[in-house]
Parts: sequence; C-alpha cells; structure tokens
Amino acid sequence: MKPRNRALPGRIANADLRLLRVFRAVADCGGLAAAELELGISLSTISRHIKDLEHRLGLVLCRRGRSGFSLSAEGKRVYESATRLLNEAEVFRTTLRGIHHAVGDQLQIALFEQIASNPRARVAESLRRFNRQVPDVALGLSSGNIADIERGVIDGRYHIGLIPEHRRSETLEYRELFSETMLLYAGQGHAWYEAAGTRRSWNDLRGQELAGLDFQSPNMQLANSRGLRRAASVSDQEGVAHLVLSGLYLGFLPDHYAAPFVSEGRLRAVNPTLLRYECRFAAIWRRLPPPLRLTETFVACLLACHAATE
Repeated sequence: MKPRNRALPGRIANADLRLLRVFRAVADCGGLAAAELELGISLSTISRHIKDLEHRLGLVLCRRGRSGFSLSAEGKRVYESATRLLNEAEVFRTTLRGIHHAVGDQLQIALFEQIASNPRARVAESLRRFNRQVPDVALGLSSGNIADIERGVIDGRYHIGLIPEHRRSETLEYRELFSETMLLYAGQGHAWYEAAGTRRSWNDLRGQELAGLDFQSPNMQLANSRGLRRAASVSDQEGVAHLVLSGLYLGFLPDHYAAPFVSEGRLRAVNPTLLRYECRFAAIWRRLPPPLRLTETFVACLLACHAATE
C-alpha cells in the first residue's frame, strides 16, 4: 500500500533535497546499514528519513527486510530523477562559487592511492606553487580508487582528480602528468620468490595465482589482455600488497611503493625487464560547467611542476 498524504507535485523544499540525498546514498550503497558510514548518521535516522521521503512523495521507494534491500519500480525512477536533480543543484552551486571566487573558496582534490612515494609525482610542489598564487583558498584532499574519483569529479564533489589513465570519458578533460612503473612481485614463501632470478614469461604467469584490482584500471586491463587469472580481487594497492606478502599470490605493485618491502627482503621483483607495465597518470575535471578559475590555476601548477620530470 502506498503512503498517504502525497505531497503536491512540483513542491520541492530544502528538506526534500536532504531526504533525496539520503535516499540516493542508500541506493548507491545497496542498503540502509551500508549507508551508515557514507552518511555519518545512525541507521534509525536513515530509516526515518526514507520513511519521511516515501510519505512526502506518496510512493514506496524500496523494500527492506529479511530478503534484502531492493528499489521498487517507482524507487528506480525516483532515484534516476533525484540523481539528475542533485547533480544540477551541485552544478548551480559550483557556478555560483566560480562567479564569486572570493576569499574562503575551497578547492576539492581527489588523489589516487599511494602516489606520495612516487618520485615522478610533483603533487606537493604543485600545492606549494598553488598556495603562493592563491594563499586564501582552503584545500580539501581526498583519496580513493579510480571509479570513486571519476564519479566524484563528474557529480561535482571534487573539482579535480589525479588517476591512472585507463579509458577516457567524454564528460571529462584530461592532462597527462607523470608515469608509474608496475612490477610483478613475489613474497617470502612463494616458489617464485626463491627463484626470482629465473626468466619467467607472461605465459608462465598465466598458470599462477594472481592478486589484482577489482575495478576498471590498467591493472585489470593488463590481466584481461594477457589472459591472466586473477585468483584474488581487491579494491586497492594495499590489499594487493598484503596478499603478495602472504606468499600465496603474485601481484603487480608500483616499484616505489614496493621498495621498502624489497629492502627488507619481504618482496622480490620477478623478471622486471619483462613482467612490467607503465601507468600514465592524468589530471581530470569536468568539461561542463566550465571549470572554476581555481581549478584552472591548479591545473596550470600541476603542468608546470611536471613539465621537467617527464
């Protein structure tokens, strides 16, 4: 049965926008409990917000219970419309910030994991240069995987992102910055660790237990193109490192990230002249609406600081 007291069509208040944001987060996370950490509010509060939204709209948006969480047919349509509405609201806010461009503005930057130890990355220098040019801007730095950063840039949560290039979206602009060398590693206890000097081939690797990233990335593309079997899938480089260090799996890691483990004798690179690949990192931002002047300034700083390193 649909909730009573349906709100009149077209009446959208600030409170409704807040409820729609909660509903979108619940749908994205796949359930109320899973959205607790994302939203930073209690499960009971999330449940109340969903009920309030259903009451306001006069619709049953989702089913929750022992059988699990799922969106109703109406909920799917509301989710699609809410996503468009909230994205447009963020575009409006972003445009206003660009118009005002006053002291106290913020620049939200999202970085792919584990690049601070890459000597080819000049992010710290870029931040210093940017600060000298616009010292009153507050910086917000986040980290995540490729999909999270791309989605955050597209929906306006981040003004700019730094990710390994793997495929290009028509909604984003790209500027290449630096590269990263990925080598195959074996941990103590693995047969290939003891025979790391053996000239292993790609064909040899196809028969091995490999740990890899579980999202669209150069790592996944390599595994698919080389016909490698990923016996364990993880969401980040740290997960790959743990699995390789266990001695149960082989895995590709950035050479700069693996260097401390290699110096401690916990990891060894396997035939690094052959079993390797390069990742190209790029700065990304939305094409529309046009980027803030702050975004353009930071991109210029990135390009200037990386110009002499590649």
